[in-house]
Parts: sequence; C-alpha cells; structure tokens
Amino acid sequence: MTDFVIPPPTAASLPVSTGTGRFPIRRVFCVGRNYAAHAREMGKDPDREPPFFFMKPADAVVDATGVIPYPTLTSEFHHEIEMVVAIKAGGVDVAPEESLSLVWGYGVGVDLTRRDVQDEAKKLSRPWDWAKGFDASAPCSPIHPVEEVGHPDAGEIWLKVNGELKQRGDLKDLIWSVPEQISYISQAVALAPGDLIFTGTPAGVGPMQPGDVVSGGVADVDEFTFTVGQIPA
Repeated sequence: MTDFVIPPPTAASLPVSTGTGRFPIRRVFCVGRNYAAHAREMGKDPDREPPFFFMKPADAVVDATGVIPYPTLTSEFHHEIEMVVAIKAGGVDVAPEESLSLVWGYGVGVDLTRRDVQDEAKKLSRPWDWAKGFDASAPCSPIHPVEEVGHPDAGEIWLKVNGELKQRGDLKDLIWSVPEQISYISQAVALAPGDLIFTGTPAGVGPMQPGDVVSGGVADVDEFTFTVGQIPA
C-alpha cells in the first residue's frame, strides 16, 4: 500500500443507473461549438472545421441534483446542456468505426460557464480554465450503461429554467459525432477508463439566477433537476 504524505483526495465519481456502484472519473473532455446553431450564436462558422476540446477537473463533476452553487468571480453564470459519454477502455489513434467499443455508457450533463470570464479570456487570448473549470461546474446525471440505452445518435436534448424552455436540439445535429469525437481525442492523448466526454451543446445557452430551478434531459437517456444556489457573499 502506498504511503501518502497527506491524505489522498476522494476519487471523483458518478452514480450509475444499475445498482449501487459508481462510475470513477479520471478526466473530463469537452468539445466546443459542436451544434451548428450554437456555433452561430457564438459568432462562429459552423462548417466542419476540425473539432477543438477543453478540459474540466475530474472533481468539477457533481451529481445533477439538489443545490448547485453559484460561483464566485461572475455575474453571467450560464447553462450548456450536453450528452455525456463515459469511457470504459483505453485507446490511442482509435478509428471512428471502432470508437464505440470504448464506451461504457451515457449520461446528461451541464457545462456550467462563467460567460463574462470566458469572454474576457477570449479578448485577451488567454485560456478558458477559470471560465470552465471551477468547482461544481459539471453537474451530471447518473451514467446509464450501453446495455440499457444503446448508443444514442438521435433524439431531443433540452434544458428548461423555471419551466421555460431555453435550449432544444437533436443529437443527430451534432457536427462531430460521438465516434468521431472519441477518435479525435485519442489522436491527442491516450484515452483511459474513467474518462468522460461532454459532447457539445445546442443553441440557447444563457444565464441562471440564484433560486432558478434548472431541468434538462436527453431522450431515452436521462433527465435531471437542480436548483441554483445563492451568490457568494
């Protein structure tokens, strides 16, 4: 047994839909602007440019339930609903046609964003870490195994704030499909069990206020509801 000099951090994980086990989280990859309408609302060309990715810390992932804290350093706290892919096996330079063999299951998550911080970073050509990788910035539903939900490649993805529909799209409108995303990531780094992929958000991203009730889902995968916490004093 390893003799750590300080107590090791608790491993990040998510519940699974089958049984009491949890899915361990190693890394979190997020693809940017992967629905054409969202790319347009962010002022970009939605044609099939090579996909780009950013990352969140593993412990930014939390259960999408209860109260999600309103973060510091922002007055523009935005929602981005996404389908999430959970990886069960490693791979390097994986071909798209082989990529789905690496998938354990799927969930529904929200890429929470400090939009004002992100906009400032873009202006200054700085990284997005403070905009995307803060505490509790990746609430996610339980993970559902492939045996339960298959490999979703079509179906509604949606998000509501206080019952009002804000985001709506269809998985078939992903610019880069799940197999293509897995393949691209595996060309840059070695994928490993426990990796998560947030696969992109449809149009309609926008702000949340303290006390807002946020709900969302992906057809035939899962749904969630959480409440936004108070602005830190």
